[in-house]
Amino acid sequence: MVKHNNELPKNHFHKDWQRRVKTWFDQPGKKKSRRVARSKKALASGAQPLERLRPAVRCPTQRYNIRLRTGRGFTLAELKEAGIRKKEAKGLGIVIDSRRRTKSEEGLTLNVERLKEYQSRLVVFPRKAGKPKSGDAQGEDLTAHITRAIPAIPSGYTAEAPRAIEEEEKEFEAYRTLRDARAAQRHEGARKKREADKAATEEKK
Repeated sequence: MVKHNNELPKNHFHKDWQRRVKTWFDQPGKKKSRRVARSKKALASGAQPLERLRPAVRCPTQRYNIRLRTGRGFTLAELKEAGIRKKEAKGLGIVIDSRRRTKSEEGLTLNVERLKEYQSRLVVFPRKAGKPKSGDAQGEDLTAHITRAIPAIPSGYTAEAPRAIEEEEKEFEAYRTLRDARAAQRHEGARKKREADKAATEEKK
């Protein structure tokens, strides 16, 4: 609302506003047209997968990180572990994200297994019939049933059944253990240097 004792604004509502307003009344029809076009494109692509392969990544923040979702692309480390070259991956419909970093062994293993599963299901038709190259499908693989769907994202968390807390778990001091581990890591360099100096002094004696 307008504040203070100002002059009332003169809004000019008699201009040709129909030319300046953008409408979207064809949205429902266009939605159907796009869906039909996607179906035609999928059928025309033959045995090609319906979508490109993407990695399974954890959702950000402590609140949602038990969930797994589809990421932007695989890291170069994951491709190397799975034995797939970068240029080859682009030709096989595998998306690459050079900026992402794999920070856990579990995440690396999960995505490498995902790549290997995709590779095992992949049927690469030779460019020239009768002249297959290394890695191309041959024989019965060319006439076998083809699944065009991408491997599903696995469940990120398996709930445990409720149980009684054991005595060892009651006695375990998690906070103290973490603090000791951090202190040990922080003072590791100084401790090694002190031991090396002590060993050198004893040798001189």
